[in-house]
Parts: sequence; C-alpha cells; structure tokens
Amino acid sequence: MTTAESFGFNTQHLRTDVLVVGGGTAGTMAGIKAKQANPDRDVLILEKANIRRSGAIAMGMDGVNTAVIPGNSTPEQYVREITIANDGIVNQKAVYETGRLGFAVIQELESWGVKFQKDPDGNYDLKQVHRVGKYVLPMPEGKDLKKILTRQVKRHGVQVTNRVMATRVIVQNGRAAGVVGFDVRSGDFVVIQAKAVILCTGACGRLGLPASGYLYGTYENPTNAGDGYAMAYHAGAELTNIECFQINPLIKDYNGPACAYVASPFGAYTANAEGHRFINCDYWSGQMMLEIYKELNSGNGPVHLKMYHLDDDTIAEIESILWANERPSRGRFHEGRGENYRTHGVEMNISEIGLCSGHSASGVWVNERAETTIPGLYAAGDMASVPHNYMIGAFVYGRIAGENAVDYLQSLDHLEPDPDFLAAEQARIYAPLTQPNGIPHTQVEYKLRRLVNDYLQPPKSPHKMAIGLEKFVAYTDTLSEMGARDPHELMRCNEVHFIRDCAEMAARASLYRKETRWGLYHYRLDYPDRNDAEWFCHVNLKKGDAGEMELFKRPVEPYIIDVDLKKETYDVAVR
Repeated sequence: MTTAESFGFNTQHLRTDVLVVGGGTAGTMAGIKAKQANPDRDVLILEKANIRRSGAIAMGMDGVNTAVIPGNSTPEQYVREITIANDGIVNQKAVYETGRLGFAVIQELESWGVKFQKDPDGNYDLKQVHRVGKYVLPMPEGKDLKKILTRQVKRHGVQVTNRVMATRVIVQNGRAAGVVGFDVRSGDFVVIQAKAVILCTGACGRLGLPASGYLYGTYENPTNAGDGYAMAYHAGAELTNIECFQINPLIKDYNGPACAYVASPFGAYTANAEGHRFINCDYWSGQMMLEIYKELNSGNGPVHLKMYHLDDDTIAEIESILWANERPSRGRFHEGRGENYRTHGVEMNISEIGLCSGHSASGVWVNERAETTIPGLYAAGDMASVPHNYMIGAFVYGRIAGENAVDYLQSLDHLEPDPDFLAAEQARIYAPLTQPNGIPHTQVEYKLRRLVNDYLQPPKSPHKMAIGLEKFVAYTDTLSEMGARDPHELMRCNEVHFIRDCAEMAARASLYRKETRWGLYHYRLDYPDRNDAEWFCHVNLKKGDAGEMELFKRPVEPYIIDVDLKKETYDVAVR
C-alpha cells in the first residue's frame, strides 16, 4: 500500500472547529467573520499558496462591480438586473444577500484601510456600466487589498496554514468532518478534523487552454484548477449550471481583461475594426460575448477597446487605474509592443473557457446561508453558485459562511476519519511518486485542456461534446500514467485530476441542457433558441451512490422580486 511514509514523509494530524479551504477573497473574510462570531472557536485557513498573495485578487483589484450603495441603488434593483442578465436562472434570495450586505462589506473594508474612489464632496464615486443602475466603484489604490486582508486575519486570531493542498473532504456520518491533503513543500500527508468546512477555492480557471498555449497564462489566477468543484463533487454535494461557461473579452496575447467596464465611464467603448460601436453595454455577460463572437466572425473584426478619441488627461487617468492594480504588468506589455492608448485600440479576443460563478453562474449549489447539500459543508466565492457575484459577492458569502458555520457547530464533536478512506486517499495522492519517470504533468494537462477547447468551446456541437465526454472519461487511465519527482509536481498532478473532473462535469451538463441560454456561454448549435417551457430550471449534478455522475433538474425558486422575462430581455446589440 502506498503511504506518505513510503517516501519518507510524515503524517500530520490537526484539529479545528471551523476549517476554511482557500485563503482568497471569500476565504479570508470567512475566517475573520467566524472568529468575530465566536472568538473562542478555533478557526483555520488552509491555503496551498500563501494568503499574502493568493486568489483572484492576488495583485489587488481596480474596482468593485457590484456595489449597492444606499442613495444610488437598492438591493431590489440589483436583483432585477442580475435576474435579467442571467436569463432568469437564479436563486433570487441568494442574489439578494449580495445587494443587502455589500455596503456593510465596503464600509468594513474601508475601516481596515481599503480606499474607494470618492467625489469632491466625499461621496462614493459610482460609475454606470450595467444597463440600469450604478454598481461600479473604482479602487484606484486597490493594489494592497490582499495584504490588508492578511493583516486582519492575523489581528482576529485566525490560524493560517500555508502550502498545504486539500484534496478531499472527509464526510462522516453524513456530515463534513474535515479534509485530507498534503504539504506541497515537505510532502507530509495532512489530516484535518473540523466540525464545519468552508470551501473557498475559487474558479476553475484552467479548464480551457488559452490561445497563447501557456498552461498558466490564464485569465483567472492560474492556481485555480477547480479544486473545490471536484472536492465538493466527491463529497456528494450538488453542483449547478456547470454548462454556463465563463468566457471573457481579453487583451489579445495578454489574457488580462481589457477593462471596458473601467474605461467606459470615461467615454471608452468596445468597437469593431472600423471603430464603430456594436454593443451598448460593457458589463460582462453571455449576451455581450455572443455579440463579440458574431462581430469577430462577420468580417468586421478584430474588435478593440477604443480610447484614442478621448483627451490626454482622461486617458492618463484610465492608465493610472489600470496599470497600478490587478494586472500591474499591463503597462509594460503595451510598452513592449509600442502601443499607446492615444493612437492604438486595445485588441481583444475571446478567452479560454472556465467555470466561475463570479463571472457567470457555474458552481457548487448553495442557498442564501451558503450551505451546500452536505450538512456542515459551506461554499463561498467564485466556486459557489451565486451568479455574477464578483468580489463583493465573495466577501458577502465569506461572511455568511463564516457566521453560519460557527452557529452550526455549537453542539458537535469531532469525528474520527475512516481509516480505509485515509488509506485510499493516500494511495491516490502519492501514486505519481511511484513512477517518477512517468508522463510529466505538463504534457497530460496540455492535452486535456486542448481537448476541452476542441470539443466544449462554444458554440457547442452535440457530436463534438459527445466525443469530448468519451475522451474525458477515458482520460482517467492517462492520469494514472503521470509521474512526479517532488511534492510540487505532486501538487500539479493532483490539479490535473481536478481539471479532468470539471471537464467531465462541463460536458455532461452541456449535453443535458437542450437549449441555448446565457448568450455564448451555453450556445448549442442544435438548439439555437431559449426554451423557457421546458428548461426554466437549474441543471444540477452530483455523485450518485454507485459513484456515477447523476444529472437532474432543480426548479427555479419562487422569485422575491417580480421580473417579466418575456418583456425584459438582456439585449446589448447596437442595431
């Protein structure tokens, strides 16, 4: 039997009350809020990198997309906007929480030293990017956001274990009881018992392969390999809307956002090769991506972010925001190519596909209390399905998960993990080390993600998806041929397992929903129209008792805010 000791590694046993897996936006807030709810409880954040610079906001953030500020907009308006943008497939109660609690999050972040843009009168300087309502709040000095959060984690007494990768959730007696994983530096096998587990591992940003061909040149943080999606699935939790892919309009060859949502309030806009505007709203949506796809394939492409018609002072202000936060290499990228916003548009193309509720809708099913379908297992951030959640939504659901987890565990004791489960997981984790000369993880991952591009990239063909599904299932055998020479390569091998799980989920869910919805996100060539009569539902999946992937429909919850989807459609095309 393969064990950690087989390779000279130790086994570490840890215990905590609340375990947060992932130390990004949602994870840091979940840890802080759990500790605020009850300072006597032990709270541990587990992070496979280092929480000082991990997650989607590793290098800061240039703005908030979902700021519901009193006097400017209301939670009810926000729910209406997201419902329409999401073609009606939402749990409005869950979306409402982002609108209801977002302002309190902004105020708390501000009290910690995070700065938001204000006008000369000291009011929040909100910008309009959505079709209706102002929700975008710039953060010109948002580069240190992650360091500020890390400082608050320490001040609140939250324990942090960096460089440990979780691989599976322990489910005992029908509830989450901890996780297992390994130290990506020392190789030690790590068993953590917990009374409640909060998954905050971010998006699956490495599902598709970028046009550049670089494995880690992704739009999302390249460490986001769908860890939480796969762990939740193997724990038996439901996932939802996995057929709704994340696709972004990105800077060509850079894989960072062109940031039309930042520049458009200053007068910039997305234009075709002739300089003409063809979409009337730069808020990211499947409908927006469909119009870009059409323009690129109409002979009017390529498309670009147009700023060269603006005055020099305005362009300089845009540069000061875009080049200092989130993607600080952006200025150097343009400089190296001799490009200037005053004379050049920022050429954009369509990104690789991924899974992310923050930018679309895919994720682990949660209700408005951040509860998954497994008792004691919570999820928040980009991996929890609260559509179009973005950064503030991650903070809000980190808060909700942290507070509810502490409330949930009050009368619970720790459970001892099943020895057979631990032995089986050790054997699975360390298998690549038994064959150090096996196929390198880079080759296995490259081929897998190229298959994702070939067979799942929208517009979706049923025959191609069926071929892709067959290959993803068969790829399990290829994974067993991977070799690793050290704990770091072992981490990469386990990430490839997560990506394969996500690819199979994406293929099965895409074949299951027989309609086109969310614009380009789920555009089926054989069912080109939306079909509310039969498909006004969530497509959920879970691991069945026999170990097979099961798909089923979950009804859309009754709306709490009236929206007439027959009259209020999300159409962003300039006619």
